Amino acid sequence: MNSWQNRNVSKLNYLPTGDQYHADPQRYSHTVLARCGNTGLQLPRIALGLWHNFGDDRPFQIQREIIRKAFDLGIFHFDLANNYGPPYGSAEENFGRALAKDLASHRHELIISSKAGWDMWDGPNGFGGSRKYLLSSLDESLQRMGLDYVDIFYHHRPDADTNIEESMMALHDAVKSGKALYAGISSYSAAATKEAADIMRELGTPLVIHQPSYSMLNRWIEEGEPSLLDVVAEQNMGTIAFTPLAQGLLTNRYLNGIPADSRIGAGKMDRDFFNDSILDHVRELNRIAQQRGQTLAQMAIAWILRDQGDRTVTTALVGASSVAQLEDSAGALNNLEFTDDELKLIDHHAVESGVNLWWDATQSRV
Repeated sequence: MNSWQNRNVSKLNYLPTGDQYHADPQRYSHTVLARCGNTGLQLPRIALGLWHNFGDDRPFQIQREIIRKAFDLGIFHFDLANNYGPPYGSAEENFGRALAKDLASHRHELIISSKAGWDMWDGPNGFGGSRKYLLSSLDESLQRMGLDYVDIFYHHRPDADTNIEESMMALHDAVKSGKALYAGISSYSAAATKEAADIMRELGTPLVIHQPSYSMLNRWIEEGEPSLLDVVAEQNMGTIAFTPLAQGLLTNRYLNGIPADSRIGAGKMDRDFFNDSILDHVRELNRIAQQRGQTLAQMAIAWILRDQGDRTVTTALVGASSVAQLEDSAGALNNLEFTDDELKLIDHHAVESGVNLWWDATQSRV
């Protein structure tokens, strides 16, 4: 056990009586695994993302309960970024608190990832893809989480103002320094992914994973010749898809309108994402899910993880605002099989709906 583990395990002794966490000894009996590309790294097919619901605007105890439940369900991959919150950095800080209280002794079992690329701090070097920004941000992320290293460090988005070689060299050096075990990219186009992968292979630190947005209402990674899915497979990388529920549209939340406490109702998403045409498709998808004995969210996640041969997505990255929501998402693993007729029917309603907020980033290199 290293010095960080010793330091944080000791904190468990000061938790209130009855509050000490004991991981479910049967947690791995729930886990469905997939190998990440051609590496030896195995990932759970569902990972927990801390983009929403883990900032200072949410009670810490609820966050802690979700993280505990995730681990008990065999979800040992936790995905963060420098600017997750609000405010920026608070999700990493809160995850670090939960880690120290509950999971410090399990650090060697966990896959913890973070990213840098979007805006983080004031000034011209507080965003983008420069060496200055990426490596400084990684140091700050480690400090916020109380870690010596992250398992995966991503460049969060392509940056048209920075040579791709500079961004890839920063990822390479992050791994060589021991501050990250693996390197990945997010929201890169197919062409930019191939360019980045070629550079990293020459440097001796292959890219192991790509994190694109992907859902039944946002299918851009299937498009083109070659598509992003084709390139990722050719480069022997894994794929972890974020926003598989289209930021909540592919749940039962919007079937009867816009709830006041939803992301759209609270003004966190543009109302243009919600219209009668999209709602009609979502309702039809919900009927298909009911026929499969799944919730709409479960079917949407299962569809992301469906068998596509060499192009099959490794992991679906889900968020959760409650333990119940997390448990519902995890239930997708109970049925990942689709008949040809189901897939044809889904294709009729799984249409581009303009919910890809990251499209501009993917267009910076084509």
